[in-house]
Amino acid sequence: MIKRLKKTVPVALPVMLGYLAIGLPSGILAAQVGVPAWACFVVSATVYSGAGQFMFPNMVLAGASPLAIIASISLVNTRQVLYSAAFAPFFRKASRLLTVIFSATVTDETFGINLDKLSRVGEDWTPQDALAINLESMFSWATANCVGAMVGPLLALPTEITSFAMTSIFICLLVGQQMRIEAVVALVVAVLGVAACKLVGLGGLAVFIGALLGVIAGTVYGAVKS
Repeated sequence: MIKRLKKTVPVALPVMLGYLAIGLPSGILAAQVGVPAWACFVVSATVYSGAGQFMFPNMVLAGASPLAIIASISLVNTRQVLYSAAFAPFFRKASRLLTVIFSATVTDETFGINLDKLSRVGEDWTPQDALAINLESMFSWATANCVGAMVGPLLALPTEITSFAMTSIFICLLVGQQMRIEAVVALVVAVLGVAACKLVGLGGLAVFIGALLGVIAGTVYGAVKS
């Protein structure tokens, strides 16, 4: 156990620190709509959806119905199915329990780390190591949300500032990427897709549809180019 932690924590540390930074405002937002700290921890360790947890208090404050909130968060999380499917070749010999827990704890950031590690020829990285990365990151996220919910009532931060935290981390991730031509194509198509959806009144689905169009465009361009 200690040996695995020494191996995986340094790899997971950048994600864990990032989750601490955005988990705090997520917990603060949740506290503003009456979610207690213990519930923030439980939800963060089960639902475990950064985008969904930022959406929830904002949609509550906007007066959205429970059905609309559930449908929106579920729609955002459909990408997790694709993430889990990408790992299938690496988990053929893993136990079913490990596979289920791993699939339930994959996030955007741990997906990239683990897929890179597992795909490297000769890399000493096992499904158990990949699961450890997921769980360490999840614990960091859940703890930050819990602390944010505890300190939230003591702070007077505007909702507009705390709700921007999720957007800011995606901007940081975007800036840190190697902007290959496929990524540029995907980015441009995604932005245009979101704008088009907004113009025709598909506000709630704009980001999802735009992102989907961007991924398709980038993938098609890469296939044609090769």
